[in-house]
Amino acid sequence: MSLGNFFTLGGVVMWPLLAFSILAIALILERIIFWQRVTKRQNKVIREVLKLYQYDPQAALVKLEQNSDLPIARIFIAALELEKATPEEFQLALESAAQAELPTLSRFNTVFETIISISPLLGLLGTILGLINAFAALRIGDIGGSNTAGVTGGISEALISTVAGLCVAIFTLLFANTFRGLYRRQRAAIQEYGGKLELLYRRYYEHGRPPYSETYKNVV
Repeated sequence: MSLGNFFTLGGVVMWPLLAFSILAIALILERIIFWQRVTKRQNKVIREVLKLYQYDPQAALVKLEQNSDLPIARIFIAALELEKATPEEFQLALESAAQAELPTLSRFNTVFETIISISPLLGLLGTILGLINAFAALRIGDIGGSNTAGVTGGISEALISTVAGLCVAIFTLLFANTFRGLYRRQRAAIQEYGGKLELLYRRYYEHGRPPYSETYKNVV
């Protein structure tokens, strides 16, 4: 069976399923590009920023601005740009900026959930409509006659929409779960690195200057 015949036999519900599959692929590609950029660069950049902040806060801020396309970098910038903030204000700025970044990290999750939920239902709807059409063609007095084979073939064709709906849902679910896992890891990273930056800032605030690491002192 060719792909065109497979699509035609699936009935009218194949059109919304096709739209959902195209939408899912487009959003999945966008999320893959986003998470690839984050996972590839972010940990390295933030570790460098935390080390740099110990002896040169201004250079650390410049480094963050150069990587402002990363979520944690934007969170750190929002807090570090506060002038003469107390540790409590600095912590509040970090938390507020982190909350503002969460929608970006969980972007399209609702769309993925909608596609995963609706696609099997559309497939089931197509199957029911196909069965109605198949049995409508069966004459009551012709059970076991020539029309029975046609009805059997019609039932087989009606199941195509269910298969298509399940395929779209399963494909989307695999990637959606992967993105949810990355989202949870990113939240943990925000808490970890945010706590480290907050600790460094508290030391900076107490001493009136950035803590100067002996290691970097030797380097400089």
